[in-house]
Amino acid sequence: MFGFFENEQAKKIKGHLLNLAALAKADGHIDAREMNFILAVGKKNGLNSTEVQALISGAKGSTGDLPSNDSERFDQIFDLVDMMLADGVVDDTEMDFCIMMAEKLGFRKAIVGVLVRKISQGVKDGLPANASRRKATRF
Repeated sequence: MFGFFENEQAKKIKGHLLNLAALAKADGHIDAREMNFILAVGKKNGLNSTEVQALISGAKGSTGDLPSNDSERFDQIFDLVDMMLADGVVDDTEMDFCIMMAEKLGFRKAIVGVLVRKISQGVKDGLPANASRRKATRF
């Protein structure tokens, strides 16, 4: 899917998957639940597991293009936090990575720590992304 002339949507998907992979690798390894999460996000975006695994194996710790609108930014940070929780252990390195990515995604530095924790609590409580988005918007 990711050829020489990839379109903007393909670049965004690739960037998102690379960001998820970087978070998964933040604690030194990709847990099976983290990999399943990344594969599910890839599948949701039209990629098969072979394409996703090839992308991740060639990532070398880099991150991809960042989204250009608020909705995509929130979806990415939501997925990052959701994956941080996928293995049941929240490592400080993973939390720091989510906070750093929230800043890179354009969220104000003064609120990113609280934002990531609020999303984290929403994920733990089983709230869907749109409910977490509404709560975060009020925040």
